[in-house]
Amino acid sequence: MAATEADSPVSRIEAEVGRARALLQQRQFPQALAAAEDLLREFPENRDVLYLIAVSQRYLGQIPDALATLARFQNLHPDYGRLFQERGHCYRALGDVPAAITAYQEAVARNPALPSSWRALAVLLGSAGRGAEAANAANVAASLEQLPAAVVTAHSLFAEGATHAAEQLLRPFLLQHPDHIEAMRLLARIGMKLEILDDAEFLLESVLEFAPDYHAARHDYAQVLIDRQKHTQALQQIQQLLAIEPRNPIFRSLHGNILVGLGKHEAAFTLFNELRKETPANATLHLAIAHAHKTVGRAHLAVESYRRAAQVRPNFGDAYWSLANLKTYRFTDMEIEEMRAQEAAPDTALADRYHLCFALGKALEDRGEFFDSFRFYERGNAQKRGELHYDPDALERNLRRQASICTRELLSERRGVGCDSAEAIFIVGLPRAGSTLIEQILASHFKVEGTKELADIPRLVQRLNGRESHDSAPCYPDVLADLDAGQLRRYGEKFLADTQVFRSGKPFFIDKMPNNFRHLGLIHLILPNAKVIDARRDAMACCFSNYKQLFANGQEFTYGMTDIARYYRSYIELMGHWDAVLPGKVLRVEHENLVDDLEGNVRRILEFCGLEFQASCVEFHRTERSIRTASSEQVRRPIFREGLDQWRHFEPWLGPLKQALGPLAR
Repeated sequence: MAATEADSPVSRIEAEVGRARALLQQRQFPQALAAAEDLLREFPENRDVLYLIAVSQRYLGQIPDALATLARFQNLHPDYGRLFQERGHCYRALGDVPAAITAYQEAVARNPALPSSWRALAVLLGSAGRGAEAANAANVAASLEQLPAAVVTAHSLFAEGATHAAEQLLRPFLLQHPDHIEAMRLLARIGMKLEILDDAEFLLESVLEFAPDYHAARHDYAQVLIDRQKHTQALQQIQQLLAIEPRNPIFRSLHGNILVGLGKHEAAFTLFNELRKETPANATLHLAIAHAHKTVGRAHLAVESYRRAAQVRPNFGDAYWSLANLKTYRFTDMEIEEMRAQEAAPDTALADRYHLCFALGKALEDRGEFFDSFRFYERGNAQKRGELHYDPDALERNLRRQASICTRELLSERRGVGCDSAEAIFIVGLPRAGSTLIEQILASHFKVEGTKELADIPRLVQRLNGRESHDSAPCYPDVLADLDAGQLRRYGEKFLADTQVFRSGKPFFIDKMPNNFRHLGLIHLILPNAKVIDARRDAMACCFSNYKQLFANGQEFTYGMTDIARYYRSYIELMGHWDAVLPGKVLRVEHENLVDDLEGNVRRILEFCGLEFQASCVEFHRTERSIRTASSEQVRRPIFREGLDQWRHFEPWLGPLKQALGPLAR
């Protein structure tokens, strides 16, 4: 008989934890402790079990044991706010006020929605003569107590990483209270975390309609607009905030990021430098400055700022990974030793930990220590994948639906519709397949503007999908069959209008969003004269290069070998469909051929785009322009062959990838 859901280990542990929690609530502390300790033998790293043991021990007066449990707890779950709250309760029971204050402060730093910690801080800080801090703690506690219990609980769940549980709690609450400001803002923040950005944008727009003076919500709204690459609109929002608080460092920092997004780099550097003088110990600011330097090709200044960020905050994983992600940086022995220590430290946050793992993977790979390198890549991927909810089945269903809807007949019937402009050149494929190199080659032509990975086509797809619930079938791509000629033309015109902000007047421009390969039917319908280039790379080399890459956002398929292989296979299948229904529409450029015969392929690419040959395209590395992808420093050097077979150093551990790729693995 197949195991039922109720028989599964996950369901059983949840039920047993619930039973132990009920005993605790009934003040049957010895029984609760015994039940939790029984569970611990089977589930020694379970967060809820360790928490129940520590609480039970404290209630039984076993404070040293409780503190020992919490120390073990922290080694496994260093970001759990309630852990530090419980430690505060223990120190308070011992009469150690300074230690209790520190513990409660650490608790609310990790989870601001803990009323018990705020109330305790109000009392303890007051008794320590820290009146202003005590008053602030009391105000926060009072604010939390005025919120509905569901919203406070959802806040707490979200802070502790239980994002989906928080969402499941909030959605029914909002059905009953559709105009609750805090609930809407929190659901928007959940949307930002899950990268459901259209929902987050809509929710924050609604919040600001109800409460236009809610500055924190407007700041969130500006951030969502940045994430959706709506930098012009984001600028309008941040300017409203700066008009009220012109010296606010958080608002000014976000303003700098917007200026970078708009390509106004010198203005951004002026603002960043002002902020750096005011807050020299702000590690996140140093990171932002470094990213901006990297974008414009000032590698030595980027390195300086990345290293400064790591000096200010030694466990700042993103700073180390950003150095590794330059692809040209080589870590010193001392830096590698420091990274190892920080990655192993019990209080290093999960995000810092997996950033450090990827950085160590790259550092050790550069030294030829491939076994240890792979282990860090493997650990970093496992940690990152653990916080995602990628569904390969849903993606594959959607891509099969693309092929079934975008038939030769549909596309033939719509011949001549859409916007007839030929300005756009789309470069598609997988990340790490050589698209940045092709973009740099084309952007070295005086008629072509290199922009970046534009979000406009994915944004149009979201719009066509509508605001469907998670349980209902998506509208896209089926809706493509229902769009009339006028709608298709307007969508094409809007794409061109919205992307003007990234252009400087050249006749042609590039959109190199790789995942646009999924939407070539839509692109052809709205811009039938646009050019499409498929940047393709050997399956093993491309897939493993993605496995080694920690992306800033998106690309959730890259954190498991089987997922990467399935995605690559789906990409090959769908591109084969586009070749069949849109013959001649796509130019395929294989990275290995491009490296072997640069000039021949440059001539082929330019001819396909209707551009005359220009020698600067062969000397692409001399072109100065902003580049935002991981390959930015690599394409500022002459072409090189070293990376083509790099994956072979790791071949002994890539059996699962080869097996999942099947015949595509060579």
